[in-house]
Order: sequence, then structure tokens, then C-alpha cells
Amino acid sequence: GRRILGDRTVRQMMTNHLPGAGDLDDVGDPLYAPGFFVGCGFGLGFATVEDPARGRLQATRGEASWGGAASTVFWVDPVEGVHCIFLTQMVPSSVYASRRWDLRALVNQALVG
Repeated sequence: GRRILGDRTVRQMMTNHLPGAGDLDDVGDPLYAPGFFVGCGFGLGFATVEDPARGRLQATRGEASWGGAASTVFWVDPVEGVHCIFLTQMVPSSVYASRRWDLRALVNQALVG
């Protein structure tokens, strides 16, 4: 394939741009993603993992992710080289929120074991 974005652009996109290097838990609405905002900043279009221990996240610092309508989610982990796109039609997302955590656990188990 042909590269569209340069390394510098991607690094800028994956940098936390919230004021004071804050996290989404400080500014986000838990109605939309309960428990997903702690330890995460926001880059240019998606959440960025800033403190996985604080957020109790099965993630690497520097990972980018976002969840969307109908319980969809994606994540890109440049440190581990893992990428996942999960497209679903499960509505409302709040009812199926645990599926995202379940998927993460399954992917990690598959990589380790």
C-alpha cells in the first residue's frame, strides 16, 4: 500500500491534546463510555492511553482507540504492534459495554497463549 500520513503527523495525532495533559475522565460524559475515560487523554480523533495502571486498562501507554455507535470499537497499539477493529450492530452500546473488555481479553489471550 501507499503511505498517506507521515510519522510526524501520526505522532501528533496520537499525542494527548487535553488542557494540562488531563484525561477524558475530567472532561468526558460517563453516560457515553462508563469506565473507559480514566487514564486516557485525547489525541486528534481518538482516545490515547496515558496511564494504563490508573485506568486499570489492559493496554500499553501510547495506544489509541475509540468506540462508536452500535458497540463498535478499534484500537491501535504501536508498542506491541497490535491492531483490532470490532464492527457490530449491538444497540444500545451501554448494554453491551462489557463486550469491548471481553474482546480485549480474548485478543490478549490469543497473543500470549
